[in-house]
Amino acid sequence: MDIYARKSYWKWYLAIAGLVIVLITMYATNYLVGELKARETNRVELFANTLEEELKKGQEITEAELPDDYFTEDATAYLKNIQLLLEGVPVIILDESGFIYNGYNFGGAEADIEFLKKELEKIKATGAQPIKGQGYISEIYYKNTTLLTYLQYFPILQFLLISSFITFGYFMFSSARRAEQNQVWVGMSKETAHQLGTPISAIMGWIDHLRDTYPKDEYMQDVVGELEKDVNRLDLVADRFSKIGSTPELVSINIYEELENMRAYMKRRASRKISFKFPDPEASPKLVQINPPLFNWVLENLLRNALDAMGGEGTISATVYEEKDFVCIDVSDTGKGIPSSKFKTVFKPGYSTKKRGWGLGLSLAKRIIETYHSGRIFVAESLPKEKTTFTIKLPKKIISSAKISPS
Repeated sequence: MDIYARKSYWKWYLAIAGLVIVLITMYATNYLVGELKARETNRVELFANTLEEELKKGQEITEAELPDDYFTEDATAYLKNIQLLLEGVPVIILDESGFIYNGYNFGGAEADIEFLKKELEKIKATGAQPIKGQGYISEIYYKNTTLLTYLQYFPILQFLLISSFITFGYFMFSSARRAEQNQVWVGMSKETAHQLGTPISAIMGWIDHLRDTYPKDEYMQDVVGELEKDVNRLDLVADRFSKIGSTPELVSINIYEELENMRAYMKRRASRKISFKFPDPEASPKLVQINPPLFNWVLENLLRNALDAMGGEGTISATVYEEKDFVCIDVSDTGKGIPSSKFKTVFKPGYSTKKRGWGLGLSLAKRIIETYHSGRIFVAESLPKEKTTFTIKLPKKIISSAKISPS
């Protein structure tokens, strides 16, 4: 199993673990909400029964025509005390005629009948069932306390906080990891260029020595010529690596000529059963701002991958067209194709379908195009055993020439 498959699985594991935590929290919170709601309902019922009894006593006093001072201060205090049973529960009481008798715990607005009517409509709109009275009281409607309401929304708040924390942590760790990877990329590239520099210089010296030693030996001169080509190629590779991490110089180049040069180079190294269909280099020039050594490295990686995918037989084609502010180059092959789920993964460092592949070619290509050329590279389409197309988009104008660090 490759590292990106494991990474994908770990994302699912973390997502499932987070979901389990949220579900457990929601279950526990809902349980607490249910218990608190049941207690509030019991308190409202107890208040209703107690108030019913006091109203009944008041009616008996009125019917018995007892003196006004019979209703003592102790009785008044008792009526105030029974309100404490509500413990902040907003309550609206309807009398036997269905009119609002009184309201409690609405923040001092209990005397405003119009306000109570609007609150009653809101409570009824929620589908809340009232507590039925036994004569003097018809119905009692009540709302959840502020604490209970907050507790109901607590799982949502917790989910948002956890999600925000995970997202923030993910981006922080990703940024730190990318910065570390960039340092490794740059360090590796510079060290590779440095290590290649010494033997290349020595080989070039030996080539000059052989050329001067055997000036009339045609065979030796041919060998020296081929060695010189290979050394120049090594020198180009070293130059490419040396440019990683620094600001490459972008020059205006005819993209048709650049594609033709790469076609000619790769055709000599490809099977005779491979055909190349590239744009006519004599066509009207289309200029792009590129760094030729780095851009050719991208093309070379794409064409080598195409050759590997076709297994020695097929067609490689390239087309150039314009799209708004971009010059686009499509490179297609008739190879085995790429699964749609791997369109982005193929550009990740270390991903390779080849047994001996390092998985760095397309990753470098992406960095070169996006970091140094301010463009884009992506898999445009892929049909198994029919066609795979990579698209490179280069801006017609480079906005800034400031140094760009790898990302």
